[in-house]
Parts: sequence; structure tokens; C-alpha cells
Amino acid sequence: MNIQEYDIMNKMIGNVYTNQRKLAEYSGYSVGKVNSSLKELMKEKYIDENMKLSEKALQELERKRPQNAIVLAAGYGMRMVPINVEVPKGLLEVQKEPLIERIIKQLREVNVEEIDIIVGFMKEQYEYLIDKYHVNLVYNKKYSSRNNLHSLQCVVDKIRNTYIIPCDIWCKNNPFSKQEWYSWYMVTDQESEDSSVRINRKKELVNVRKNENGNRMIGIAYVLEEDAQVLNRTIQAYSTRKEYNHAFWETALFEEEKIRVGAKKVKDTEVFEVNTYEELRELDEGSNQLKSEVMELISNVLECDIEDIKNIHSLKKGMTNRSFKFTCKDDSYIMRIPGEGTDKMINRKNEYRVYQALTGKGITDPVLYISSDNGYKITRYIPDTRVCNIEDSKDIAACMLYLKNFHSLNLHVEHTFDIFEQIEFYEKLRNGTPSVYRDYAETKEKMYSLKEYIDKQPKQMALTHIDAVCDNFLMTKERIYLIDWEYAGMQDVHVDIAMFAVYAMYGREKVDELILAYFQAEPDENVRTKIYCYIAICGFLWSNWCEYKRMCGVEFGEYSLRQYRFSKEYYKIAKERMKNE
Repeated sequence: MNIQEYDIMNKMIGNVYTNQRKLAEYSGYSVGKVNSSLKELMKEKYIDENMKLSEKALQELERKRPQNAIVLAAGYGMRMVPINVEVPKGLLEVQKEPLIERIIKQLREVNVEEIDIIVGFMKEQYEYLIDKYHVNLVYNKKYSSRNNLHSLQCVVDKIRNTYIIPCDIWCKNNPFSKQEWYSWYMVTDQESEDSSVRINRKKELVNVRKNENGNRMIGIAYVLEEDAQVLNRTIQAYSTRKEYNHAFWETALFEEEKIRVGAKKVKDTEVFEVNTYEELRELDEGSNQLKSEVMELISNVLECDIEDIKNIHSLKKGMTNRSFKFTCKDDSYIMRIPGEGTDKMINRKNEYRVYQALTGKGITDPVLYISSDNGYKITRYIPDTRVCNIEDSKDIAACMLYLKNFHSLNLHVEHTFDIFEQIEFYEKLRNGTPSVYRDYAETKEKMYSLKEYIDKQPKQMALTHIDAVCDNFLMTKERIYLIDWEYAGMQDVHVDIAMFAVYAMYGREKVDELILAYFQAEPDENVRTKIYCYIAICGFLWSNWCEYKRMCGVEFGEYSLRQYRFSKEYYKIAKERMKNE
């Protein structure tokens, strides 16, 4: 039996057979293919002479009947900014109905009662579904650092005649059925340059060739128990391998150059994937979520209608914040929305005062709005920019000169960024949870021993950026901007040199080149030793920061490990220099 024959037989259920032409209209196949399929179905005894399903067919249909469904709803939905600040993507409303509720209702219509919903981001907002629809919620604790292959891994043993469904899909007609004959993956008839598969003449989903468009992938699938065994083994294997951390679950369906299950093609006008604010507006311009708090804020600041805010797309997720770019009346802007846990880590009133001190100095990017309460910020977009290249000596020289000129202004604010106070503060945020580093207490003691040396050294106390890392130097052909002043405060300005080195993960030789670029001459030996001390202490500071962010579900991998190594390695370097001094 092939897919064509199963499809034609499926259309015979519930429809009175009259002739082959009518059956061709129902099924979408040509009269010739219907004719050849009917002959094969009769030959294999799936239909009788009256064109009705045989007992053999009915038994197979019962064996392949849908038993359960898995809905993937754990992700951030980063492209859904700014709405994803207020509601997870599965609860976006289209025609006053949450997407996930529509999916549940459509499953219930075909008698699928067992439904597992994999949750993560804003998981609490899905809790009401347990009582309303008697579904089961499964928490994916890796949702912030893994893609949905790992969500499916949480329930991989439940895949058996199962629908697998992303939560951000809106289907005009019910895509599910009481009868399924084969495993399939859904695509549409629309070509897409983003798709990795296309339907061939055999109705197989094969890899697209170079410079070829595929069929738009939807993400809905049906997996029979016999195919689930292979899928289970593949997902289990992939979930242990780092290269699949950011893989979509569909990756596990591939076998050599094609997907191992059949294709289910639907009209592009029947299924909508709601990934962005723009897609939601296109699908339902009356959706309640379109009038979000963030959109209303932008409207007020720019004195425009919400409808004027267009071309919204998420920027790369930063370590601390989520940001998105948008246009309004031919101008482009960036909106910053603070990320998870930042309300405890950053004093927004202090940040606000820093931007007030910077006003009119031409140092940072053009800020149109900043909140001293929640940290929302709107800036004018600067075109044709790039960040500092840590491997380019000309970039380093330009940025260090810019930094030194900023320091020479000797700007003043009322608050201080005390590194050791911040270390203690980040420790407290862990609420008694011990450090993941076994020798943490010993390393901390070493950092405090460096403090004794630093306290005796001369310092230039002024407004210091604190986070003056390569990514915060925006460079154009004409000038440089130093952005993102969340941690800024009064401090020894030489801390900024140390912070740059730590983030760039420089070795000793590159650190010395950085110091030379800043001072444009060899500094006093005590100053160099002091900067080495700062590198050690700042590495320890940010390793603590990473530990707290890890508790918030944000993982930084090698970065956090390297920060802790800096604290140890530069402690040794500084101590050795102190002996010589």
C-alpha cells in the first residue's frame, strides 16, 4: 500500500461511492490514479465489490487509530516580541480564542483524550488547562538552552499513534482525523526558501537541492507506533549530543536524504504559523494581544498609532536583555526589554541617573526613552554599525582611545559600583544554594586578598561603564558609540580595561596589548599589577553572575567556566608580580 492508495481509501469513508470522477474530486487525485488505486485496493482486499472497506481494512484502521497528542509549548517564542513579554505564544488569541485551546478542541473532536503539553517559559500561565481540559503538563527544565527536540525527549516514550503539534499553529479546518493510515509530516503547497524539504513525485519529503525552494513546513505530524520506535531511539541519541542542543525535533525524522514518514500536503490558506507580531496582525487584526503594554508605550513615546509600528523582528538574545527592532514612519528604532532575573540584579533608578549624566555628551546611542522603574528603553537605530573586533588591533586601539577619552570627562553620579559588594549580592541571590565550584570558598578568599593590594593603589574615581566589552562598542565609518550602561557607576576607571579583557577571554599577551592601547605607553608597574588584580576579581564577579542566571534558566556554557578560570589564573599572575615589587 502506498500513500496515494491510503488517501483515496480514506476519502471513501463517510462518502457514498458513486463513480471514479466524484472520488477524484474528493481526494484531489486524477481519475487515472483513482482508477489504478481502486484496482490495487480490491486486489489487496481492502475494499469489496461494493466499494466498501473490508474487515481487513477496518482492523488495520483500528490498529492505527490516534491514541494521544503531544503539544510543544516550552519555548520563549523570541520572534514574538514584544508580546512574549506578557504571554507565552501558545496563549496568543486569534478570534478571541487561545491558539492552544483551539488545538485541544480540534483534538477532542476526533476523540483524542490523552494530551501532554510540554511547557517551560511562563509555564504557570498554562496551568488552568489542567482543570479546563484535563490535559497533562510536562515541564522541560532545559527550555531556555535547548530547542524543541529536547522538549519531545521529555515524553518520547509516549509516542505511539501520536500527533505531535507546535503550539503556535492556527488551522482553519481540523487537521486531525479519527482515522489515520500512515505516519506523516505536514507541509503546505506554498514554496518557501526557508524550508529544507520538498515533496517529490512519490509523495516523499526529500531534502531540497541547492538554490531550490521547498514546501513550507508546518510542524504538525502523526507518528504510528512502528515508526515511533525508530524516532524514539534517534531522539534519545541526539539529546545527549551537544551539536543537537538547538535542533528542531524534525531533525530526528530524517533518514539520509529524506524524511522517513510520508507527506501530508495542505493548502497554504488553511494553516497559519503565528511566529511574529506581524503574522498575528495579518491573521487577526483585532487580537487583544496586539494592544500590548509595550506597543502602547512605543505609540506614546513616538506619538504614533499602533498601526504605524511595523517590521518588528527580534534581535539576537543578549546575556541580560531581549531587544527588537521596528520601524515607524520611515525611521527605525530599537526597543530593549529586560530579561529574566534582571529586576533583582540591576538598579534601574541608578541606570536612569547614568543616562541623565551622559545626556548631551555624545557618548552613547540616541536614547529617546528609558524607564527608571522597569528598564524599558527605546533608542534610535544606527544603521551600518558593527561591534569591535577583538582580533583587530586597529579596532582595539580605536575603542581604547574612545574609552580613555570618556574616562577623562570625570563624570559623576551618586552611586558606586563596588565589585566586592556585588559579589556578596550575587551570592545572596542564590538563596543558600552552594556554588557549583568545589573550591569556591578558597577562590573567594584569594580574591579578598587582592583587595588589600588594590585598596593601597592610587585610583581615578569617576563614572565607569563596568560592562565596557567589545559588543558594547558600536562602530560606524564616522564614529564609535559606547552602549548599554546598566551596571555603570563610580569606580576606578581601570576596571573597564579589565572587563574588556575578561569578556574577550584574552590571554596574557593580548591583555598586555590592550593595556598598551589604552595608555598608549607602558604604564607604571603598580598600575599593571592592579589591572591584573581587577581581571581576577572581575572574572570571579561574573562567574557569580552566571551562577545566578543559571538558576534563572539561562546557561552561558564556556563563558561562565572561563570567567572562573580568569579569577584563578590572574590571581597567580598578580601575586607573582607583587612578590617582585
